[in-house]
Amino acid sequence: MGLISPINVFLDQHKNQLLSSGIPELYWESLYRKLLNQTFDAGQSFQLVKIEYDECPKPHEPVWGLQAIKDLDKNDSEHIYLVDHAWTYHITEAKKNLQYDSLRVRLANILGLDPELPREELIEKIFETMWRINGTYNVRNMENTEQTQMWYVTDEIGCALQHSDNPNCRMVPFFYLSGGIYSLLFLQESIEEGELMCRDFAEGITDIVRRKAALLPWVPSTFEDVDVLAKIPDEEYFVSGHITETLPEVPGKLVTLQKDKKYLCYTQYDLIAKYLNDEKFEITTNEGEADILWYTEHFRDFKKLSEENPNKFINQFPYEYVLTVKDLLCMTCRRYKNNSLQAPWFPITYNLVNEVGNFAKYFQKQESEGAENNYWIIKPYNLARGMDMHITNNLNYIMRLPATGPKIVQKYLTNPVLFYRPECEGKVKFDLRYVILLKSIKPLEVFVYKNFFLRFANKPFELTDFDDYEKHFTVMNYTEGVVLKHMKCEEFKVEWQVQYASYNWEVIEKKILEMLRNIMECATAVEPPCGIAENAQSRALYAADLMLDWQNQDMQPKILEINYMPDCDRACKYYPNFYNDIFKLLFLNEDSGCFFKL
Repeated sequence: MGLISPINVFLDQHKNQLLSSGIPELYWESLYRKLLNQTFDAGQSFQLVKIEYDECPKPHEPVWGLQAIKDLDKNDSEHIYLVDHAWTYHITEAKKNLQYDSLRVRLANILGLDPELPREELIEKIFETMWRINGTYNVRNMENTEQTQMWYVTDEIGCALQHSDNPNCRMVPFFYLSGGIYSLLFLQESIEEGELMCRDFAEGITDIVRRKAALLPWVPSTFEDVDVLAKIPDEEYFVSGHITETLPEVPGKLVTLQKDKKYLCYTQYDLIAKYLNDEKFEITTNEGEADILWYTEHFRDFKKLSEENPNKFINQFPYEYVLTVKDLLCMTCRRYKNNSLQAPWFPITYNLVNEVGNFAKYFQKQESEGAENNYWIIKPYNLARGMDMHITNNLNYIMRLPATGPKIVQKYLTNPVLFYRPECEGKVKFDLRYVILLKSIKPLEVFVYKNFFLRFANKPFELTDFDDYEKHFTVMNYTEGVVLKHMKCEEFKVEWQVQYASYNWEVIEKKILEMLRNIMECATAVEPPCGIAENAQSRALYAADLMLDWQNQDMQPKILEINYMPDCDRACKYYPNFYNDIFKLLFLNEDSGCFFKL
């Protein structure tokens, strides 16, 4: 058996990446040699040229160009070039990285900024303008469960590429298993001496409005023909990207258990196995014999369940993701009073896929009217714990974020109700979590656990330092090395009346419960897949996260998100009967007095 050649090993390891990145096979052998020998030979074909302007260049105008110094034939296999990365960073560490003089000065020169500016001023200017020159890729952890979004800036060669709708080259990131991450520059057209190199910065985006929005960092545009009011999309949007769910044959058929013995519960959630200890329930590891199925993974075949196990309960409703996925929650809440852009309890929100033009129009309108609070928080559709979230009033920054995955953009609450923490020497942000129990769709039966849960920021709030997690976010129990403040709701209510004597908590809570009722009505007002489906076998638990916002000297609750399978560790520790009370209400119709009925 002969030895496998080194280039064939390289191709075995990288062929899928080469194909998915669209790198022509013509260049593969040359690429292998250049990677093996670390050949950075772009200087033999190109030179950097500084672009001169009669007046000071506008922010979107390029500072540098990359010019061919000879004729280049696209059919010549040598015309693929390694481009090094000058900086690789995580967004939360960007400004900290820019404290290094050499990096800060290098980026200032690339961006055409004065490197002699005071350090902090220059850091802010770099952060504001660098969205024209950076790229991104995802890194998956060893357990293959979570991805980290990394950003990078290439060297001067890569940063000098300009935009064109008719590009003559492409540049893509490449993971070389034997030596790190590079970008690869290669030709799409033959090049004449003196020609400037151009790539398409909105590659693959063909929709006219989406393309205009994606190109805003390089090509300023307005959106006169786009409405600020985005419509509720059709069924196709609600099912796109989701695995199909089947509906029960007889959704209204009541589940009856004709026996006196305990309910057997099969659960994938260890807290239930630990804390569900009421005498009327018993944990079983036998899924087949269980009366109650409590899954952590998503369940979708409700038809099969209704046919084969009509007497089993399950902890999910068909199409409940209209509540628990952020972009669908936005669509769901728009049903309040007929597609309102802003229900009083829902921050203005757009998705950055098919509503990006509506958002850009709204943002530019706010900017032209001199709005001082044009700040937005950008969130992934389906991640929690503050992951990959960003706060900014920089439109170019926002337009680049969909590169790391689909996002919503939501009006940031710039005047939230705050809570004084003496140990923080000031007033901090806080949010509240209410546990929602859904028993039935028709009729709508919803209960809310009276003991809400609190989360606090660790630094006084102000509209600065948006990369400071402990100032602008409240989820501290997943971040290593930060303080997690514990406070039960009864203690909070006592302190509340000290800090806000004119605002009775019962009045505030009544508004919160009314908001939650409105949301559940919106979620069940239409048939699936755009609304939650009725299923007599279903019971569900969600967690609603909300904040209080100042509006005309009044406090208005604002929903942030609704979570599927929320972390109930604190709930169990604070209230050991948490799951006993919930299971008795959901499955035995026994109210222990711990619930509001909406």
